[in-house]
Formats: sequence, structure tokens, C-alpha cells
Amino acid sequence: MERIFTAQTPARIGEKVKVAGWVATRRDHGKITFIDLRDKEGIVQVVFTLKEKEAYELAKSLRPEWVLEIEGMVQERPEGTKNPDIATGNIEIAAQTITVLSQAKTLPFAIDTPGYEIGEEKRLQYRYLDLRRTRLQKNLSARHHVLQFMRDFLTKEGFIEVETPVLTKSTPEGARDFVVPSRLYPGTFYALPQSPQQYKQLLQVAGVERYFQIARCFRDEDPRADRQPEFTQLDLEMSFVKQEDVMELNEKLLIDIVQKLYPKKEIQELPFPRITYKEAMAKYGTDRPDMRQDKENKNLLAFCWVVDFPFFEKSAAHSEALAKEWTFTHNPFSAPKPEHMPDLLAKKNIESILTTQYDVVLNGSEIGGGSIRNHTPEALEKVFEIMGFETERIRKNFGHMLEAFSFGAPPHGGIAWGFDRFMSILQNEPSIREVIAFPKTGDSRDLMMNSPGELDPTQLKELHIKKGQ
Repeated sequence: MERIFTAQTPARIGEKVKVAGWVATRRDHGKITFIDLRDKEGIVQVVFTLKEKEAYELAKSLRPEWVLEIEGMVQERPEGTKNPDIATGNIEIAAQTITVLSQAKTLPFAIDTPGYEIGEEKRLQYRYLDLRRTRLQKNLSARHHVLQFMRDFLTKEGFIEVETPVLTKSTPEGARDFVVPSRLYPGTFYALPQSPQQYKQLLQVAGVERYFQIARCFRDEDPRADRQPEFTQLDLEMSFVKQEDVMELNEKLLIDIVQKLYPKKEIQELPFPRITYKEAMAKYGTDRPDMRQDKENKNLLAFCWVVDFPFFEKSAAHSEALAKEWTFTHNPFSAPKPEHMPDLLAKKNIESILTTQYDVVLNGSEIGGGSIRNHTPEALEKVFEIMGFETERIRKNFGHMLEAFSFGAPPHGGIAWGFDRFMSILQNEPSIREVIAFPKTGDSRDLMMNSPGELDPTQLKELHIKKGQ
């Protein structure tokens, strides 16, 4: 007999079925024993009576979280015992046979609660148990459905999903890189990508025109409560577009996700309001304004676009003697607004140059950011010159991009969403860790796998690394 999920049992009244899952609870009532059996679809009540003596006797020994396989008849529950709060509340399974597939020790914490009351370190140490709780199962399911929706939407819009490398080259893009030593080429290193930024632009040079990827990104940043060393982005890029084209497509996707997958939520204002960086800083004191009119309403979503960012800012890393050196405010690949391109090429009025950067903000959190890119080698090179890079360093770090653009690059632009952050807001969660299957702590430790950890001396020797360096 083929196993079915608990959610299918209400349609099988009068039939014999096989179900399997975990013991959520067990209740003894004299000559009758009940268990709630849990699988990925929910729970179903199973009843054991003296009519099936062997199963009845075995049921007395069952404990929470044991894994079972049960065969029995689906029957309607007696009047007065039905539970309208669950999908299977009108039926139960009269067990005929029971097989114990696996026993379980006493769990280190309860999983029949939302879990917020439990210390996070303990939850992350036993994350595979923590994930059994209903709330987190729903979060993972919701994450899947949003990802699938995005894939379908973008496919219909003419995008193709392309995977880009995880082992790449270290280039200065803002945060620190995670680096991977090369065994075959001693003294050299790969870097894990902070984002697929350069690859997606190179795909535009390659003629892909409409690319997207559900991308893993890696940044070796200082610890912060709601930051992860690895996270997920929706990354996309489009050729032959202007700023308005990218913003319009992304706004449509965001609206569709909310209206079709989260119909109980209300978008405060459509179309999304737009505010300049200068206005945002003057009115809200931040470039991530929370524009909700009612911050107590958890189902209220206040989107906005922030535009007209300064391209450059003074680099805090330099001394007064070098105070004229600049760094980018978002990323070095952005193009200036068209009217500011002459100043960029002439390297003048640097403090006044505005970029085509656009950020989408939701309830006070930046959930996405992008720009139209520089697609000529001359413009990109000027950005790095303004930042004080010498010609040799520009060629060493970004020569591959400059050369690619010399072979005919289309105008292009794109965006990247902080997908974990977006999901945490949609799911009304206080932290991105609640919507990630196996997150790390706020200080970047994996308590379940006990990482980061030391390498065996043999591995260090193969990588030409001395311990303590």
C-alpha cells in the first residue's frame, strides 16, 4: 500500500490508508489510546482500541517524536469530538498495524510552541529539531512559494536563469571577501562572491539580455544581530533599458507577490511613492524611511523607492592629508545620471555627481537596490580613477571588465533583492534567521555544525598554510 499525507485523509473516509510521520502527542483514555501523527502536511488523529490488540499494546509504549508507519481505516469522528481548527478535525484513523521506524530521545526543548521563548543558541544548535515546529515549516513553505512565483514571473517576462561561479576573484566591492586558498596554485586564492555583480554584467556583454538568478552571496562583515555571512538574493539584469524600465518591472513583481500570495496584506500606496535621497535624509534622517501610517498594523506594507543618490562620498579610511580621495556610496559599476556623465568623464564636481542607483524600501528596511551600469570602459575607468586607484591596480582588479566592455557592451541595468529580509517582513518575523533553514548566529557561528573550525594539519600543509598565520 502506498503512503499518503495526512492532508489527504479527509477524502478517504471508509478506506484503508497508510500514513507515516512523527508522534506529536499521545493520550491514554483507559481502553483507548490516541496519538496525533505529524507529517509535512499537518497532523491526523490516530485511535488505538482493543479491537486491534497488538497495535493497541504497542501504542502504550510510544513516546513523542518517535517515527511511525501506520495502516488503518479512515473514519468520521463521533459527534462532540470533532475539531474545526485543523484540516483533519472531522476524521480519525482507526489503527490496524503500527511499525516503529525510529525512536527518539527526549528533545532539548518543546517544539509545539512558536519557539520565541527558547534561547536562540539552543535552537540553532538543534536546528533540525527547531525546524519541526509549525511556524518554521510554514516559513520554509512560504519561501518556496515566493521563489517559485518569482521564477515563473520572470520567465514569462523573457528572463532566463543562469548560475554564476561561487569560486571567483577578490575585487574591492565594499565588504570583505571570504577567501579560499588554492592547493594547485600555492599562495593564490579564490574569493566567494559578495554578489554576482560582475558576472551578470558580463552576461549582458554576452548577449543574454535578460538574466536572473537566486544567488548565494558571501560577505565577511563584522557581526550584527540581523546579518548573515551568507545570504540569498534575487539577482537580475536587463539590457537596453533605462532606470524606469527596471523599477517598473520590479514594482510589478513585488505587487503581484503580495496580492496573489499574501492577500491579507495591504500595500499602503500604489504606485510606490518615490523620494530622493536628499529628501529622505532631510525628512526621515535615513535613506531607508519607514513610511507606514500605522506601524502597529502588521499587515500594512509601505513600499517606496529612494533615488538620486550621491555617487561618491569622502573615504573615511583616509587621513586629512588624503581627504580628497573618494569612495563609492553603493557600488563602482553604477552609471551617473545622464546629465552628470560629463562631470564623471572630466572628474570634476565629484561631490555633486548623482548616480542612477534606486533602492526599494519596505517598512523601514532596504529590500533591494540596483542601478543602470556604466557600459563603456572609459566611464568605468573614470570611477576608479576618482577613487584614487592607479592604472596598474585598475587593470589588475578590473581589467577583465574593461576588456569585456571594449567588445561592444549594451546599455544595461539591474537590481538585487535581499530575499531573506523581504521574506522576514512578509512572514512578520523579527529576524531573517527565522526564514532561513540553517542560519548562523549574529556573530557568524554555526552551532549545529560547530563551525568555523580548525583544519587538520595535513590539510593546512596541502594548502601551504602555516597555523597561526
